[in-house]
Amino acid sequence: VMVRVATGGGTGESVPMLLRIPTIGDPFGGDRLLGFGDIALPGLLVSCLRRHDLLSRRSIRRGYFLPSLIGYFVGLNVTIAALCIMRMGQPALLYLVPGTLGTTLVIAACRGEVHLLWDGIPAKDESSVEEDSADDYPSETQGIKGAP
Repeated sequence: VMVRVATGGGTGESVPMLLRIPTIGDPFGGDRLLGFGDIALPGLLVSCLRRHDLLSRRSIRRGYFLPSLIGYFVGLNVTIAALCIMRMGQPALLYLVPGTLGTTLVIAACRGEVHLLWDGIPAKDESSVEEDSADDYPSETQGIKGAP
């Protein structure tokens, strides 16, 4: 059913709903199918996490974007492995959602920021708090003529 829906189901629709990825090393020249939703839905989450990181002034290493991107990559590899092992179509979101959303929720729960992600409120990171507090109190040399 999944393959039939993704390929248009004989309706003649030319909407790009599917990516065909050639199988490397297949003597019969087969290909793997990846639905548009398997790219768009996790992509929305990953892009929202990047925006949250930018608003929270977090670096790529301290934010949510990189772990979710790695989770997507791992989920996609697990999907391809499941395709090879079971030799039949697999719902990619079954593996992509735990890789992206699961990773994000675990990290947010460890940081105590699930409610901030849910509400879309930028988090105050320790490094950004230190930078903000340093900007609030000018140093002794600021405002003095001739000071470097």
